[in-house]
Amino acid sequence: MAEAKTVKTKAKKATTVAEKAPKTPRAPKAEKTGEFAIFATGGKQYRVSPGDSLKIEKIIGEHKEGDKIVFDKVLLVGDGSTEATIGTPYISGAKVNTTLKKIGRYKTIDVIKYKQKSRYFKKNGHRQPYFEVTIDSIK
Repeated sequence: MAEAKTVKTKAKKATTVAEKAPKTPRAPKAEKTGEFAIFATGGKQYRVSPGDSLKIEKIIGEHKEGDKIVFDKVLLVGDGSTEATIGTPYISGAKVNTTLKKIGRYKTIDVIKYKQKSRYFKKNGHRQPYFEVTIDSIK
C-alpha cells in the first residue's frame, strides 16, 4: 500500500499597506514660467524662454561665435499666464533674439555596411554640425 505523505507548508504572512515602507513622492518637474516662445529652425521647433541655451542645426551663411542671430519664424508667444498668441502659421513682427555661443560638431556616428562571404565592407563616419545659442529676448 501507498503511504500518505504529509507536507507542511508555511503560511504567508499577510502584509498590509501600513506595514510597507511608504513611497516618497517624486517632485514634479519644474515648469518653465514667465515669457516663452516656440520658433522653427532647421526643420524642428523649439520652446524657449529668455536665458535658455540650446543646440540647433547649423544655419547657412557666414557666422562666428558672438554673432547676434534673429529668428522670425515664431509660431507661438506666451507670457506665462493664460495669454498666448498663436500664429497662422507664423506671428508677424515676433522675433527671438539670440547670441551664437559656440559652433561645434557632435560625436562621430559610424555607418558600417557589411555582407558576409562576399568580402564587402564599407565604413563611414559622420559628425553633424551644430550651433549652440543663448536666448537673449523675445519680442
